[in-house]
Amino acid sequence: MSLGEITGFVLVGELLMLGLATTFVVGRTGLNRARRQFRERLRDVYPHLGLLLVVLGVNKVAREYGPELSWLIGWNITSRIHRFEGNFVGAIQSVARPEFTMYFSFMYIYGYVFLLVFPFIAYFALTDERPLKKAAVAFTVNYSLGLVCYILFISYGPRNLIPDVVHPLLYSTYPESQILTGQVNANTNVFPSLHTSLSVSSALLAFQTRESYPRWTVVAIPIAASIIFATMYLGIHWATDVCAGSVLGVGSVLIADRYISDESHKGHGEEE
Repeated sequence: MSLGEITGFVLVGELLMLGLATTFVVGRTGLNRARRQFRERLRDVYPHLGLLLVVLGVNKVAREYGPELSWLIGWNITSRIHRFEGNFVGAIQSVARPEFTMYFSFMYIYGYVFLLVFPFIAYFALTDERPLKKAAVAFTVNYSLGLVCYILFISYGPRNLIPDVVHPLLYSTYPESQILTGQVNANTNVFPSLHTSLSVSSALLAFQTRESYPRWTVVAIPIAASIIFATMYLGIHWATDVCAGSVLGVGSVLIADRYISDESHKGHGEEE
């Protein structure tokens, strides 16, 4: 399959998932509210969304030139991580089964994109603009600090360093997936795990909006947990990457909370 065919296949799957989630989580009332407040909401959040788009653009460029820069100034920590945790990921793969591999591969690709995109749809439909702003800021911090770490630290995943112990379950079972993932990441960019950090951030944001979207909370947290485990089960990340990603994910939400809170207080002060 070509990159275009794979992208189209994934896009169709994501649209189906997003459509179902929008129907059962946001509902007709939320969609009508989003339509009525469309211009007002865009005016409120465009600086935050704009910054996120800029950071995503920088990350896209960095994927092309970042690895070369890393080899010039970076620190290869792969062997240190392996010495620290040993064959922990290999132990996780000892429970591998075809049905597990299918499930975690689905979560790593489809579930991950869904977990990142749906919050922006759901929070856009709320009367309170702060959750949408928090999501934009938290994701911006994740990507920004993640990029800095990818430049400073060179780290190969366990499937690359110890292929006799850890198998590339995603790529060996679904080889076409490597065409897609190769467009958004490099083999040296595993510390920290952005799959983990962004999933943690999404889950925390879902928990914060549990009163508005209780169904989303019930869905988001298990998906996030599945994605985090999948990064190790599939042999892509070390446990160290996951721990660092978890800290980054929590920290990004805390930063977003503080920033949006300060922004709200400042706005109220100006109104008074």
